[in-house]
Amino acid sequence: MTRLRTAILISGRGSNMDALIAAARDPSFPAEIALVLSNRPDAPGLAKAKAAGVATAAVDHKIYAGREEFERSLQLVLETYRIEFICLAGFLRMFTPWFVGLWRGRMLNIHPALLPSYRGLDTHARALADGVKIHGATVHFVVPEMDEGPIVAQAAVPVLDDDTPQTLAARVLAQEHVIYPMALRLVASGAVRIEGNRVLAAPTPREATLIVPDAIAPTQRIS
Repeated sequence: MTRLRTAILISGRGSNMDALIAAARDPSFPAEIALVLSNRPDAPGLAKAKAAGVATAAVDHKIYAGREEFERSLQLVLETYRIEFICLAGFLRMFTPWFVGLWRGRMLNIHPALLPSYRGLDTHARALADGVKIHGATVHFVVPEMDEGPIVAQAAVPVLDDDTPQTLAARVLAQEHVIYPMALRLVASGAVRIEGNRVLAAPTPREATLIVPDAIAPTQRIS
């Protein structure tokens, strides 16, 4: 089996990075984590990735005059490592349409909310302020518009009466660690396809077997 050479882009500790690396240790996983790349040379996740035996690199955005100059250097690193697919895991930079165009249909992001609700930052505090009863996380393909793009998977968690942004974030993060590897498996195996702004099951020569944890089965989204 040829595994999809995947880079994880981080800016910090790389919590979702850990989950993706752990999933890809299974030889049957259809993606190989070939690189962890950060825009911050001091990102704690780089040391963790290196300890896990994954190649690492950093391209410091601060030394570039503009976003596209930074992205061109990023692209050179990705090409050097023969990367075929990107997973954003706490990468705190907005990409230009030029870079997104290069990777359209080949780049995933995870967002701590049930999109299309609560795009942007401070999602947990905003959800609590609005009094919602259900919150969650979304894995989606990246498009030029922020926190949009076809949705691959979602997981929901209940909002409790005594929740704080921190306690709610912790429960959402636990589900992020479940659905992000699951979404990468689906995409890398060819089990899904993009049609318009939807992600649908793809007709494949072999049936993709998916085991969904009970905690997220009611909200897991694969049309």
